[in-house]
Amino acid sequence: MAAGCLWRRLCQGSVFPVSYASRIMQKQCFLPHSNLMGVRLAGSHVDTQKPKTNPLVSISDEPETLYKRLSLLVKGHDKAVLDSYEYFAVLAAKELGISVEKVHKPPKKIERLTLLKSVHIYKKHRVQYEMRTHYMCLELKYLTSSTAAVYLEYVQRNLPEGVAMEVKKTKIEKIPEHIQQPVWDTLPQVEETEVKS
Repeated sequence: MAAGCLWRRLCQGSVFPVSYASRIMQKQCFLPHSNLMGVRLAGSHVDTQKPKTNPLVSISDEPETLYKRLSLLVKGHDKAVLDSYEYFAVLAAKELGISVEKVHKPPKKIERLTLLKSVHIYKKHRVQYEMRTHYMCLELKYLTSSTAAVYLEYVQRNLPEGVAMEVKKTKIEKIPEHIQQPVWDTLPQVEETEVKS
């Protein structure tokens, strides 16, 4: 069995130490007392490593978009799920080297619905149902567009059931050239005329 496995790996081009291969072969009486140094078995091939190019990775000359802040608002009905997801999102941000500005929990929203329990005369018998929506806000600062895209894809793919996410991005932009100089420097001089009354 070991010889068959060795033969299969040799045919696939795997590399073994020569001493290991000769010991296995001698135990199975495949090649009695032969030196395998420099011997190439028929049917075996050498796998040459060629540099592989990944077609999914694209290199562009466009400058990166910089974000001052990336705000994630996550909402759901189960508080325990939101707490677990908060731990996951913060841990993922730290692994990618993203600085977490703050994590806060806005107040929960409660919707109540009151229904009559009885259809007929018992007007005081009512049932109240409520839906509680818990929120968690995670704010990240100083990101590039590629880092933000990778982080958002990873976090959104692992979003639990019954949880929704809103993303707000605050982009850093260069001041336009027509605003850089003060407007009052470019205005023509207006002569003041005295009005006689």
